[in-house]
Amino acid sequence: MDDQFTKQVMTHKTSAVGELLKLAQTDEVISFAGGLPAEEFFPVEALKQAFERVFRMGNKALQYGLTEGYTPLREQISQRLMHRNIRVSSDEMLLTTGSQQAVDLVAKVYLEPGAVILTENPTYLVALQAFRYYSVQIIPVLSDEKGMDPEDLAAKIEKYHPKLVYVIPTFANPTGWIWDTSRRVNLIEECDRNHVLILEDDPYGEIKFAPNDYYPSMMSLAQQAGSDCVLYTSTFSKTVVPALRIGWICGNRTLIKAMIHAKQGADLHSSSLDQQALFQLLDHYDLNAHILTISAEYQRRMQLMITLLHQQRLGQVNWTEPKGGMFLWLELAEELDTEMVLKHALQEGVAFVPGHEFYVGSPQKNTLRLNFSHTSVEEMPAGVERLGRAIHQSLSSVR
Repeated sequence: MDDQFTKQVMTHKTSAVGELLKLAQTDEVISFAGGLPAEEFFPVEALKQAFERVFRMGNKALQYGLTEGYTPLREQISQRLMHRNIRVSSDEMLLTTGSQQAVDLVAKVYLEPGAVILTENPTYLVALQAFRYYSVQIIPVLSDEKGMDPEDLAAKIEKYHPKLVYVIPTFANPTGWIWDTSRRVNLIEECDRNHVLILEDDPYGEIKFAPNDYYPSMMSLAQQAGSDCVLYTSTFSKTVVPALRIGWICGNRTLIKAMIHAKQGADLHSSSLDQQALFQLLDHYDLNAHILTISAEYQRRMQLMITLLHQQRLGQVNWTEPKGGMFLWLELAEELDTEMVLKHALQEGVAFVPGHEFYVGSPQKNTLRLNFSHTSVEEMPAGVERLGRAIHQSLSSVR
């Protein structure tokens, strides 16, 4: 049977890092690896009450739902998006099982085998994984903390004629970087001129450490320019709870309709019970106040992590302090390979994600991603101290 799988499955490589990180799933290991929100801030009581209100609606609430998702929730999300200057109707939106399904559905309906997509480098590893299952060609564009390099972007659009550009412009995973508005506008202009679709992935955009900062979404900028070259996807996994698995994608009506048909063949619809509960939560709970609370706490944890890292005296190490999101991206001494550092780290009882997995093409091997949102301020000092010991051990072994 093993030789009967599809070509995509046969060529998919098991991640050595993934196998290592399985060892981190114990209480003895402090993990900075996952992209996890802080469980102690989950709105548990409000969510319980939301489900109770749904059950009081009777058995009809437990029936099959629409593939495109619970209409009142889609209308609610449309209203929330207006605060980000994104204007879409509920008919231009599909509710998905997390934003990860949205990425998969875009690939399924829009990318034939051999199609070219452009991405930032580094970028979200699970999106890369999803794209690779559709046998596409992924081309990295030179990127920095301000976004894609305009000259390299233009050159690669001209050379490769891509069908899609995938970006996380606000508090990116893994780097935490924020695109300059000028770089956002440049991407939209290049893609609109060359008939290239942009998939804007925005799971973290609301988790900003300065509440009054404003980072315009690609979709809002495209709409202002009269272009429909952007699809926008986001999720409630980071702002409510991950277990609901409710995300959405919105944009061009024809593309959304194609994704609805593809989703029908995959799972008919995402959990309508959870969608109804989320609608009730948003109708009776101040989610904006909750987001302000978790953003302030994540900023506190991020600043503590940076203070503790300074105390470890790690020598040649660089990072850009994030202004939001959940991740800190480190560049260690050039001679270090963070896969080797991870082995030392797991022996010390701490975990992180090496940077290799986030790159298209040749990785920068001295990079790693730390999640600061999940670990409590009480556990953080011990975790960073263990990480510091692992880095010092790795430095000693290569010098």
